[in-house]
Amino acid sequence: MASTNTVLVLNGPNLNLLGIREPETYGHATLADVEALCAEAAAKYGLTADCRQSNIEGELINWIHAARTTAAGIIINAGAYSHTSIAIHDALVGVKVPTVEVHISNVYTREDFRHHSFTARAAFASLCGFGIEGYRLAISGLAAKLGKTPLT
Repeated sequence: MASTNTVLVLNGPNLNLLGIREPETYGHATLADVEALCAEAAAKYGLTADCRQSNIEGELINWIHAARTTAAGIIINAGAYSHTSIAIHDALVGVKVPTVEVHISNVYTREDFRHHSFTARAAFASLCGFGIEGYRLAISGLAAKLGKTPLT
């Protein structure tokens, strides 16, 4: 694991449309709101959130590979790739960086194909259904895994 205080926050396909796409499912918060929440939550533990979004599977994989030497942990919302991408699963397993999977909606109350996640198998924890607050919870859990306590 890299000796860094950076948490890589990865958001996958269509998350750039937060606040616009299906607000009844994903809420009205935007990706900028998620990124601000992550920065604030990480700072409480002396961490820095490096937030990135891509609709391209290979780009997400390249960022995961780089995290081997640049990040203490990963928070990932791989979106629909969670349910389809063995390649993202393999990248997460390969880098051995502590990872938390996040989903804004409760995937278990949705279509059956969303009930299985390849990325969850590569994470030490998975959160769903908390809206964007799931990112705050994920950062808190990751900080605990890293032995970080809240700064006063």
